[in-house]
Amino acid sequence: MTTKALPLIISAAVVLSHAASAAPALTIYNQKFAVVRDTVHLDLKSGVNDISYNDATMHLEPDSVVLRDPTGKRALQILEQNFRADPISEALLLNLYEGKTIEFEKQLTGRDEGKTEIIRGKIIRSGYVPHQGAYNRYGQEYYMSQMSYSATGTGQPIIEVDGKLMFRLPGAPLFPALADNTILKPTLTWQLQANADGPLDAELSYVTGGMSWQADYNLVMPENGNSLDLVGWVTMDNQSGKSFNNAKIKLMAGDVSKIRGDMEDRDSRRLGMNAISGFAGARPITEKAFDEYHLYTLQRTTTLLDRETKQVEFVTAGGIKSSPIYVYDGAKIDSERYRGWPSSSIRDDREYGTQSNPKVWVMREFKNSKQNHLGMPLPKGRLRFYRRDSDGQMEFIGENMIDHTPADEMIRVATGSAFDIVGERKRTNHKLDTRGHGLDESFEIKLRNHKKTPAEIRVVEHLYRWPTWEITDNSSDYKKTDDQTIEFRVKAAPDEEKTVTYTVHYSW
Repeated sequence: MTTKALPLIISAAVVLSHAASAAPALTIYNQKFAVVRDTVHLDLKSGVNDISYNDATMHLEPDSVVLRDPTGKRALQILEQNFRADPISEALLLNLYEGKTIEFEKQLTGRDEGKTEIIRGKIIRSGYVPHQGAYNRYGQEYYMSQMSYSATGTGQPIIEVDGKLMFRLPGAPLFPALADNTILKPTLTWQLQANADGPLDAELSYVTGGMSWQADYNLVMPENGNSLDLVGWVTMDNQSGKSFNNAKIKLMAGDVSKIRGDMEDRDSRRLGMNAISGFAGARPITEKAFDEYHLYTLQRTTTLLDRETKQVEFVTAGGIKSSPIYVYDGAKIDSERYRGWPSSSIRDDREYGTQSNPKVWVMREFKNSKQNHLGMPLPKGRLRFYRRDSDGQMEFIGENMIDHTPADEMIRVATGSAFDIVGERKRTNHKLDTRGHGLDESFEIKLRNHKKTPAEIRVVEHLYRWPTWEITDNSSDYKKTDDQTIEFRVKAAPDEEKTVTYTVHYSW
């Protein structure tokens, strides 16, 4: 099966606006926060104005708010700002009516099923914990779900009915009316100093938690061969408590420094060859370098609802050349055992590194270059690999993560362990010379290729016993990959066993 090379296409799915000038704008970062820019219509008088804005997110960072005249003609000064993120809920109203008697509606059962009974009860304790079910300012949920009470904690209500205390609600509470200090949405209030009368479409910007995005890539290979067809998706997740209608959306990729809170520190996709189509229309997502990061812009507006996950196809490419890599790292090392130990502990442990690992890793690599039909900065995300079977059906053959990858860099990921290639490693000699401050150690590595095709296996050996070492005998050529690692490249024909031996001398 041959695969036609397809051009690199950047694409997406998006939406509209009630007024082009008033469309909200979002820049979403892959560190679970976003910058929101919105237009607020103000009818100002000269002097101090009391303004209320109830269209912010639940997880707004109040000290990040910027309110300004985008034209720069009007001077605005926020004298005082308040932010409330406790919109009305059953738990909050119970709290506001603490000490008062209200009615509860109880559903009857048995012979009276379908009927209701009104019970009057006094709220001794509501069980309300402020901001239950909310996120902290950095977007991480850290409270219990609302009205989920513990058996002994303050989250449990106490209701007095007929002179007796109940540690639960006797029924659905029926509240007389909203209290004066309740709000229906998260609300910003300002005392705003203006230097002139008249209307103004001000620009409001702020940082909010509860929003994130990530990239995912599906790579499909034919029944035979190693060419890849790639479809890349962007997934945007809005858990901010606010819907954004017909928004202009940008996605920032990169490791942007963001101070995190103490609490956080403690704590249907299309797939297939039909999706890889060579469609050459306008590019719905564009990419550019921005400061030390990369910015991806959706070229049409889109609606991102609260509690919604939206996926957008943003890159397709075909005919990508790739190659499989087999790696045998045969020594089972107990890294936990030696973490923090001095090197002499490893040097003196006779059994260190003698347990054999039979698994040979399968890795796949390809270059992110224009010559290889790619060549755009790829945001970090998950790579899923598929191969077509003889009946045309695609089968999943492994996945892994990549970090942010610039153009012209090599992408190499592990996808699993080879079924038909087996490794075996054993130590054949160990000689410690305490007087001469030296150690000689020899190993034998066997590789068996049961595949019907030849395979090259990269044998990786870690020389960790001491920083000073020398290979004194070796059956095959090797390459020193760092100061304590060497690599042998072994070619094995179908059903062939190959053996590699070497001796290392440590001195101290």
